Amino acid sequence: MRTVTLQDTLTGRLEPIVPEAGNRVRIYVCGPTVYGRVHVGNARPFVVFSLLKRFLVHEGYEVVLVSNITDINDKIYAAAEREGLPSAQLAAAMTAAYVADTDRLGLGRPDHEPLASETIDEIVALIGRLVQTGHAYPSGGDVYFSVRSYPGYGELSHRDVEQMDQGEGVDGAQLKRDPLDFALWKARKPGEDTYWDSPWGPGRPGWHIECSAMAQRLLGLSFEIHGGGSDLIFPHHENEAAQTRAAHGQPLARLWVHVGMVRLHSEKMSKSQGNVFMLGDALDRYGAQSLLMYFCAGHYRQPLEYDELRLREAAARAQGIRNAARRLIDGDSPEWSAPLRERFLDALAADFNTPRALAAVADWVRRANAAAPATVGNRDLREMLHLLGLESLLDVPAAAVDERAGALVAERERARAARDWQLADRLRDRLRELGWEVRDSPEGPQLVRATDGGAA
Repeated sequence: MRTVTLQDTLTGRLEPIVPEAGNRVRIYVCGPTVYGRVHVGNARPFVVFSLLKRFLVHEGYEVVLVSNITDINDKIYAAAEREGLPSAQLAAAMTAAYVADTDRLGLGRPDHEPLASETIDEIVALIGRLVQTGHAYPSGGDVYFSVRSYPGYGELSHRDVEQMDQGEGVDGAQLKRDPLDFALWKARKPGEDTYWDSPWGPGRPGWHIECSAMAQRLLGLSFEIHGGGSDLIFPHHENEAAQTRAAHGQPLARLWVHVGMVRLHSEKMSKSQGNVFMLGDALDRYGAQSLLMYFCAGHYRQPLEYDELRLREAAARAQGIRNAARRLIDGDSPEWSAPLRERFLDALAADFNTPRALAAVADWVRRANAAAPATVGNRDLREMLHLLGLESLLDVPAAAVDERAGALVAERERARAARDWQLADRLRDRLRELGWEVRDSPEGPQLVRATDGGAA
């Protein structure tokens, strides 16, 4: 079991993952707010933490991955009003669309995907505890967290408290004791059709308290990793960390790990700005393997530009592996494979460096392509690609062999048996002209479609 390190936003250092108990690693990731279909930027944290779980499981850890869905939010009310739909109906439809779109990536689902709307009792209880301990106060049907009551506020985002803006605009400003304070519970407003009763009156939770309650319900306190996009560091994660520590005297998470933004034309991809490329459209256009290759080509902490060139490069890399797969046989890899496999795994263990891991894969493929056809086993390559969600690149589909090709293969085998190598080579060339490539293996010759086609 390797020691795995990740960059912790709180300390600013690479920190090892140290399970609190045994080898169990608990991960909570902030998922989407479902007021519209998800875009490619929304998918990046989903991909990063799904693959991180794969790697940790490979290394012998027992991993529980939780990724929430925010289905109560001002943006959902506004979008539902524009669509002329009940807000709960829109949220349910967009939740189903999110699951369908991310399913197409082929990475499986998180272990738990809690909905904010199904966690109201826990949210109300957590707010009540904050009120009871003096860290929150009711005001006009709202409840606000008192930022100055928590001395450690600002430690996650490394910001000066006096320079902070919660991004709530004028909403509730007259009800706050301090402009720094943020809403834990919001009184129902006219037109809001989804709401719940509470000790402070009818309303619904604020965004930040939802995640604290969902994470605590499923993972407890002081769990190993809290993740999400880097745009969530402030105010969302700062507020999560503060309200949980204030309520319980324990941290919500021990490592805070943030994923860089996907940018379109050098601007953060955002539905609210209309600066997006939808995940479903990207999958239709490029396919899951090319999109995963694109994500893995950038280090998770760095911004990633979404453009045609990068997607074409990712597709070419994926095709290169598919082409190499036609030359490989199922079975153990050669001795030269072991150092490249170790280099790959070490790259993932050191701050989950997928670009370096891909470089090891590329070196592996180059070595395999330089070897004689059908002499290199694919086991190590399949293991590495599985950890990047790309193992399907090795599954070259069986092709229907026409009668002409079948007859030529049989004739070539007779020529090889007679050691007539010139005739065997000419028959191989003829098969190539027909669009077929012969892959010799211990089980006999196999035909696959030639990568550059040919006349059929």
